[in-house]
Amino acid sequence: MLAAQNPSTGYPSTGQVWTWLADVPDPEIPVISVVDLGIIRDVAWEDEALVVTVTPTYSGCPATTVINLDIERALNGHGIGKVRLKRQLSPAWTTDWISAEGREKLKAYGIAPPIDGTAADGVLMRRIDRLSGRSNLTIACPRCGSVETEKISQFGSTPCKASYRCTDCLEPFDYFKCI
Repeated sequence: MLAAQNPSTGYPSTGQVWTWLADVPDPEIPVISVVDLGIIRDVAWEDEALVVTVTPTYSGCPATTVINLDIERALNGHGIGKVRLKRQLSPAWTTDWISAEGREKLKAYGIAPPIDGTAADGVLMRRIDRLSGRSNLTIACPRCGSVETEKISQFGSTPCKASYRCTDCLEPFDYFKCI
């Protein structure tokens, strides 16, 4: 069923499409939507096709194919027959694009969200220090809120997360790495 149609085209409004996309979960972290993750960059009608511009979290993300299929399936389920996914690699996705609501969802799910302002900022040496572990980020435990945490491994349950442990509550948790 087509809802909130644009009277001049007869197609659903892009605002309605954004609402539908906000219900498409990330396959690796199902508590957060692809919109909250910030990978949906644009939605536009071109002729009779809906073009959805997607920027993957990184070019080798193994979930990209599943995300694309989920987007198409969701939009087809709302009556949109022609969907074209446009992959946009530049500018590269950054954790700064995760919405405030998405960060709260990550935290409630037990994943420490990326710290504001620590994503790729074009300053090469700061980025190298951050990725190599030479800079000391204070990562709060998403379970108890303590900042007494330690990195266990640079690599967590997925490539975009690192493994941490809280030294107060002793619970392990993932930290969504800043990219």
